Amino acid sequence: MDAMVSGFFASENGHDCGSSSDVKSGNGCGFIPRRASAKNKKKSSGRHFKPSSKPSNNTPFLPPEAEEGNIEYKLKLVDPTQSRFEHLVTQMKWRLQEGRGEAVYQIGVEDTGMLVGLSEEDMKASLTTLHKMAEKVGADMTILRHSEVDYDSDRPLTIAEVLIRKVPDDQQFLDLRVAVLGNVDSGKSTLLGVLTQGELDNGRGRARLNLFRHLHEIQSGRTSSISFEILGFNRKGEVVNYSESRTAEEICESASKMITFMDLAGHHKYLKTTIFGLTSYCPDFAMLVVSANTGIVGTTWEHLGFAMALKVPIFIVISKVDLCARGAVERTVRQLERVLKQPGCNKVPMLISNTDDAVMAAQQFAQSPNITPVFTVSSVSGENLDLLKVFFNIIPPLSNSKEQEELMQQLTEFQVDEIYTVPEVGTVVGGTLYSGICREGDCLVVGPTDSGCFHKLTVGSIQRNRSACRVLRAGQAATLALGHFDRTLLRKGMVMVSPEMNPTICWMFEAEIVLLFHSKTFRKGFQVTVHIRNVRQTATVEAIYGTEELRTGEKAVVQFKFIKHPEYLKVGAKVLFREGVTKGIGHVTKLASITQYHPDPCQDEDV
Repeated sequence: MDAMVSGFFASENGHDCGSSSDVKSGNGCGFIPRRASAKNKKKSSGRHFKPSSKPSNNTPFLPPEAEEGNIEYKLKLVDPTQSRFEHLVTQMKWRLQEGRGEAVYQIGVEDTGMLVGLSEEDMKASLTTLHKMAEKVGADMTILRHSEVDYDSDRPLTIAEVLIRKVPDDQQFLDLRVAVLGNVDSGKSTLLGVLTQGELDNGRGRARLNLFRHLHEIQSGRTSSISFEILGFNRKGEVVNYSESRTAEEICESASKMITFMDLAGHHKYLKTTIFGLTSYCPDFAMLVVSANTGIVGTTWEHLGFAMALKVPIFIVISKVDLCARGAVERTVRQLERVLKQPGCNKVPMLISNTDDAVMAAQQFAQSPNITPVFTVSSVSGENLDLLKVFFNIIPPLSNSKEQEELMQQLTEFQVDEIYTVPEVGTVVGGTLYSGICREGDCLVVGPTDSGCFHKLTVGSIQRNRSACRVLRAGQAATLALGHFDRTLLRKGMVMVSPEMNPTICWMFEAEIVLLFHSKTFRKGFQVTVHIRNVRQTATVEAIYGTEELRTGEKAVVQFKFIKHPEYLKVGAKVLFREGVTKGIGHVTKLASITQYHPDPCQDEDV
């Protein structure tokens, strides 16, 4: 992976596509190759569709049903006995738990993956039983699509794909974070404004005005900071946004699934802010916005490369299709195909042209690292925006319930990404809870300071998506009120941890890195900006082990030293560093710990 990403950064002109035998193509877009599907079958947990041997909307086979995951195959559910019904309900609870509140049922499909299909009467009875099962567990049922099975039969046989959604009892809603990337003027903020406000743009950027945080952003029309916007879906899969709800609190109350968009800056001047958003806020997915009339230009290359280097699943939205002729849009699609299939990316583009494509893409995308859905939309005419909403409604979380439970059982660790002073509230910090559980009234320690100390504090109120929340769980982003805690003691890059953690801090650390790109050679004495989760600081290269210098694509273990203040790091954390055109990525292998946690003697009492 590192070598592939290195090759991608080393060339900004792209490579030619692979052999035409590798990827089937149709309508100007590559589809999923047979061998790619077979290769990723075990990872897919029953989410891949094998390509049909003939051009048809129906697929004759699915991969065999997996015991794990949130996909369930059922041939038929006609008049089950009471004991059978109870067993089916228990099975549904398991699938919902695996999907963290979402499960997909394929009706008319055998466990082997063969699409048998059902008659109209049997399908109606099966869906009625499935509806009763959902009611039993307190979930809602939404039919995603019906498809006819192309068999020689007197009666038409169909299969159905059904989404079952139930918000866990200990949560207010399901939450996914999407980082929005793309070159300046590609239409990122306008697209988010249309999605979250529910009104189309007027062609002059009216939709994006509500997303800007600073006056200079409004005047220039360019994003320079990280802004957050929300798009909700209720249990029936209907959109919940500001078109019907006046406040974020109303959206949170009505929605059972929430998509939080992080609008990142596209201008190269604000590249450090964009990287900070990718490394610190732990996005589940990345949405790369490409303008149809300009194609892949500017920082699009770097944004795509950073998302791949950090292994954030990425999908692409081609915007402004209303400004171009169909031929120009197809040229941009073909350009994206060449880039995505080159050795530096090794992706399989999937053009989304109808609802079936959107449903299929949402299921495959989260499970296969190679699939890259491509949407063509217009924020002015509204073309294909509904397909994008269908995709967001169905897309599942990356982690399963077991991984989430393991993180929640660890000690509390909250990353400080933003610091505010709110009238009548006091000091407020925003960030992501990396592990554990955080409640109102919890006593934590925050640091490290320039002297390597940690201060005690007490958590006041908690808010998620501007809505009150009593309990914060691992993986969730929120703002915490700290009352009258002195803001001058805080800075971005600090962590709030449980006192029992005994956090270690360091001035120096070692990392195994691969140099993605450098114009000459990388050697001792270089100063680079290092990004490690929410840490962003300049560091000096103290030593390169095993060699005196590095060139593009080479690997080595490098020792770095922070120049301003010590930081809290963990072994295994991803490292991304840059300086001008120099870019590299790796992971922390060793910490030169200078001290163990001890409270600041000036802060003996909880604040």
